[in-house]
Amino acid sequence: MVTRFAPSPTGFLHLGGARTALFNWLFAKANGGKFLLRIEDTDRVRSTQPAIDAIIDGMRWLGLDWDGDVVMQFAGAERHAQVAHEMVATGHAYRCYMTNDEIAAMRAEAQAAKKPLRIRSPWRDRPESEAPNLPHVVRLRAPQEGAVTIEDRVQGAVTVKNEEIDDLVLLRSDGTPTYMLAVVVDDHDMGVTHVIRGDDHLNNAFRQLPIYRAMGWPEPIYAHIPLIHGPDGAKLSKRHGAVGIEAYRDEMGILPEAFDNYLLRLGWGHGDDEIISREQAVEWFDLSGVGKSPSRFDLKKLENLNGHYIREADDARLAQLAADRLGHNLPTGGLDLLTRAMPVLKPRAANLNELAEGSNFLFSQRPLAMDDAAASLLQGEASAILVNAHAELDALATWDTEALEGAVRRVAEARGVKLGQVAQPLRAALTGRKTSPGIFDVLDLLGRDESLGRIADRMAS
Repeated sequence: MVTRFAPSPTGFLHLGGARTALFNWLFAKANGGKFLLRIEDTDRVRSTQPAIDAIIDGMRWLGLDWDGDVVMQFAGAERHAQVAHEMVATGHAYRCYMTNDEIAAMRAEAQAAKKPLRIRSPWRDRPESEAPNLPHVVRLRAPQEGAVTIEDRVQGAVTVKNEEIDDLVLLRSDGTPTYMLAVVVDDHDMGVTHVIRGDDHLNNAFRQLPIYRAMGWPEPIYAHIPLIHGPDGAKLSKRHGAVGIEAYRDEMGILPEAFDNYLLRLGWGHGDDEIISREQAVEWFDLSGVGKSPSRFDLKKLENLNGHYIREADDARLAQLAADRLGHNLPTGGLDLLTRAMPVLKPRAANLNELAEGSNFLFSQRPLAMDDAAASLLQGEASAILVNAHAELDALATWDTEALEGAVRRVAEARGVKLGQVAQPLRAALTGRKTSPGIFDVLDLLGRDESLGRIADRMAS
């Protein structure tokens, strides 16, 4: 079994493409097969190196490794053209000398009749001896009678009449192959057995099958996956989240395992399971679990899933990811401090941005800047509470969460107030914010000298 992901580098790797890649990868791995990566760069005008780099980078981030080298489609142009010429020689294709004006007239006629354009060239059945010495294209001699049925692994049996299939161009007038030809030749030459792709390519399957049959090649098994829609049911657009996956990674702070899990559940299911590991996905994945209806992208669900994976992630890994986002050099031992802080920071974060933001207080320079909410907690009796807290904390023989909790509770008892009325001004003085991890954890992470110094800074303010 061999599957492939074949993106066009005219744009970056997007949500739908990433899901297609994942489904192909999983199906190959679940069946002990191979997964190949091919960059379909036949559109030389729109294909760009940055897009190619982004696709490969995105695949690596998602953990979708491929077998063998990346195949660049344009590199096989000579082979593609060779197949077209073989088809001409066997009568399955022909040279077409129609002018642009003749094609425009045919298009206008189809529009007037409110019918789709189906090219039927007069050169289909004219002898080559009548051919002018002019530029020409090579067209497929598509069958005109009967019908073709594809037993699609997702869509079921789909039938199209052959009269609906046009004589598509195989070679352009400059001799370069078209996408429709190159795809078939590459899939055959690469040994692809299963073509799993978006259902917007379903019509292409019927146009490509005559090429397989003309060459006597085995036909692949098709599985056309419904597209992804926005939460409102409309076709996915940029306002819904149809952006390159690097935006989810870099701007939104999504973990790759969360993104993979979310993509998997966009149109595929295994009972009521929502949290599915990579190992479980490989064990369970089958095309029978792919639904026939479009799935709906829900950013809120993705964020909730990401929060779960952040809580499950390794602390040292998260510390490095947070450090990368802090935007400043960490002090000596800073990464170790971040790692030690992760157990209390990660339950509060839904993404890596929140994780980094929540850890900022660990490295803030004195005197701390206060946000408005924190400043409001330092009014009234706050200064006196901080004086008492500083004295109790300074007197501690050991600096651990148990001793710290005891000291703060003694301050509350002595002043006849609730614990929160002591913790809130302490939190503001220690972090510059109204919210943070538990106050005893904050004191423990900052350490004796830094904690006492920050409290002293606010005792008289």
